[in-house]
Amino acid sequence: MTAFLAALLLVVAAVGLLRWRRPAWYWLVFGVTFAVLRVLVRYVSVMDACGLAVPPSRWRLALARMTNRPVPDSRVPRILRIRPTRTGLVLRLKLRPGQDAFDVSAATDRLRHSFGMYGVTSRELRSGVVEVRMTGYDVLKRVQMPAAADTRPMRVPVALREDGSVHYRDYRTVPHGLTLGATESGKSVYQRNLVAGLAAQDVALVGIDCKQGVELFPLARRFSALADNPDTALELLDALVTHMEDVYQLIRAQQRISVNVPDAEIAADIWDLPADMRPVPVVVLVDEVAELALFTSKDEEKRRDRIVTALVRLAQLGRASGIYLEICGQRFGSELGKGITMLRAQLTGRTAHRVNDESSANMAFGDIAPDAVLAAIQIPTETPGIAVTGDSSGGWARIRAPHTSLRQAVNICNKHADRTPDLPGLEPFRPSVAPLPSARVPLSKTASATA
Repeated sequence: MTAFLAALLLVVAAVGLLRWRRPAWYWLVFGVTFAVLRVLVRYVSVMDACGLAVPPSRWRLALARMTNRPVPDSRVPRILRIRPTRTGLVLRLKLRPGQDAFDVSAATDRLRHSFGMYGVTSRELRSGVVEVRMTGYDVLKRVQMPAAADTRPMRVPVALREDGSVHYRDYRTVPHGLTLGATESGKSVYQRNLVAGLAAQDVALVGIDCKQGVELFPLARRFSALADNPDTALELLDALVTHMEDVYQLIRAQQRISVNVPDAEIAADIWDLPADMRPVPVVVLVDEVAELALFTSKDEEKRRDRIVTALVRLAQLGRASGIYLEICGQRFGSELGKGITMLRAQLTGRTAHRVNDESSANMAFGDIAPDAVLAAIQIPTETPGIAVTGDSSGGWARIRAPHTSLRQAVNICNKHADRTPDLPGLEPFRPSVAPLPSARVPLSKTASATA
């Protein structure tokens, strides 16, 4: 008996240690089984207590009276499917007549407590069908990206969402983005993940880093053009506008407008062109955009106006020519001068890391997702990398990018340096880098001494 108790205590201690140090392993081994049992056993009572039950229909009541049977119980949403994942559970529910997807969304916090899960989110799949995603542990505390990600051209995984799914930056769907965040909020790490994901794709990277290039110039081998001061940035942006106009001339020449060509095949952007003549897409990364908008003299003010005008033109017209903007900064409000709010209106994707005041969060989400403003200002200081992301649809989610050191990002960019395209119009801004050192190493100390 003593040996049995000792073994039981040992197992309990091992399970507790596993839950503390390796929550993902604990979830896959023990947690998922307990969670499924809790959901199936408590489902009807929890749904009824959360107000997600509807009274029986009139014909069922009439049938019960006619047959002298007890009054039928209220009905709850029917479980179509329950699927375990590596981070939680996914329930697909069929709503009853009279129910709405908003009812489930409003009850997610109560469902989280009732089922003993870490987080619960919901979304409508189609009319009458709602998907409820439950997470069994804090997936953002220690981010582990899945080994297999759904990567496509111009679509890269950059972070993990709080429901355990992967957050993708899809430039075909959301062409331009804005990333805000205070100092030490994780904004630079998010940018490194973005560059590392794009480095393996056939895309031209263009960078503007007015912090004398300390963030982007270490990654220079994968960049087709770089600028480290406002004067060079203005010349680079003018060259990008010229490149955009040249691409539109190519599209005009290849539109193939005739009565024999269906509408779906008429070229209206670079993705409608044949692959052999399609220009390479360009992603423009601007670090600390406020440095481009600040001025102290009349000449700097003129330069600032030209820079903002060029950025607005690229944001309004660049999508069809394959030019996409990724703008980062600590603040991005009207105090930066005229034209800034016009530029912000063109940046569909919004990501806000920890900010120091509510007005900074309003700059990101006040016009598209007011509910996300409160979530952005509640990000704690001790958790860098956590951010709130949203778009013009009004939806938002909490995300966290995996920590990528500058050394790791540099190694990835060096590995894919051969993919860096040469753009004739941007050749004057191509960073000059030393050749990569030889990968050969001596086989032994003797060989090294002989050499």
